Amino acid sequence: MPVAVPDASERLVAHLFRHEAGRLQAVLARWLGLHRLDEAEDLVQDTLLQALTVWKVRGVPEQPAAWLYAVAQRKTLDLLRREQRYRRLAGQLAPAPETTPDPPASALFLAEEITDSQLRMLFACCHPALAPEAQLALCLKILGGLSAAELAGAFLVPADTMTKRLYRAKERLRAVAGPLEVPSGAPLTGRLAAVLKSLYLLFNEGYNSAHPDQLIRRELCEEALRLALLLTQHPRTNRPETHALLALLCFQTSRFAARTDADGAIVLLADQDRRRWHQPLIAQGLRHLGAAAAGEAAGEFHLEAAIALEHCRAPTYAATDWPAIGRYYDQLLLLKPTPVVALHRAVALAQAVGPAPALAAVLALAGLDQHHLYHAVLGELYAQTGQPAPAARHLDRALALTASRPEQDLLRRKRAALPGAPGPDDDELPQ
Repeated sequence: MPVAVPDASERLVAHLFRHEAGRLQAVLARWLGLHRLDEAEDLVQDTLLQALTVWKVRGVPEQPAAWLYAVAQRKTLDLLRREQRYRRLAGQLAPAPETTPDPPASALFLAEEITDSQLRMLFACCHPALAPEAQLALCLKILGGLSAAELAGAFLVPADTMTKRLYRAKERLRAVAGPLEVPSGAPLTGRLAAVLKSLYLLFNEGYNSAHPDQLIRRELCEEALRLALLLTQHPRTNRPETHALLALLCFQTSRFAARTDADGAIVLLADQDRRRWHQPLIAQGLRHLGAAAAGEAAGEFHLEAAIALEHCRAPTYAATDWPAIGRYYDQLLLLKPTPVVALHRAVALAQAVGPAPALAAVLALAGLDQHHLYHAVLGELYAQTGQPAPAARHLDRALALTASRPEQDLLRRKRAALPGAPGPDDDELPQ
């Protein structure tokens, strides 16, 4: 009998909530129907609350995930039986014989059915009747386990705005609810694009987290990787663009161990120990990038994967093929003409041809004044062009716009290294 350790059980429940809540909710929604999505979410939360209470007293079971599935199944059956009894008492139950869910309830909790339910839920969240931002928010909330506050940070909107967006999305999904299924034919193409974008954003939230104390949230990245891998294994979604996304995620994940030091401080790409990059993940990314080449044209995930691969294959930072990366960004900007892509292109331009033209390119951008990375890049480029005063001003602005303590520490180090820059309270900073 395991020893009850309250703090340990609380941490485990938090961990399981992130990893298992989306799986449980997908299964229960498939069982109850999309029109009862909120009830499925309530049952999952009730199950996790019971786990927290019971495990404090009895200790954590040997198979905690299986325990959660068993309790969630029992709670759902109890709910359905209560409803059935009520309808009988109210004289509203039709005399037709009872039907068995297909697959049966017990089968829904088998590993392959849990996986299938998650894929069905991904495509349900990306129903074409929902606005694109609502599709993404639902995917990240239900399957990624992100809170409304975390989603607000990822989408750069106020928390109450995101709460309202989620509510409206659920109401709309309930109104158009049909069977949970992976579409085929023409409907698949548009919805698959939304699914892949959702996984891309889920990974990004883990890779550069909005959490104040965690630069990398590995559990979010791992969930995005796992779901992308599932998509490559399904016959309808095993497509070049799916493999391209998975290749990108593999390349980015391979560098995790080198991105921070022992104290959690950010280690910039130029200073990373490349011996710590995970070569098996890079090899896996190469295999998926090879599978992605079967398509007729390169999409945005192909190009981003190619950029990531250039970093992975360079033996040193100085040996990176920056002109090639710049060309990939030129193509990406044609497919995805956003200020953020243009900003990343300018960073590559600084390495390929020098900071002056890169600075001019960044200053020409619009719409990023509230983005901390924009000001961090400007601060770096002004510093590289020998202009410490505007560099300090933009680093201060970047510092004010990020809640991430690792990023704040990095920005302070960069600012302290500026030669002769005025202090942060100096009124003579240029406007």
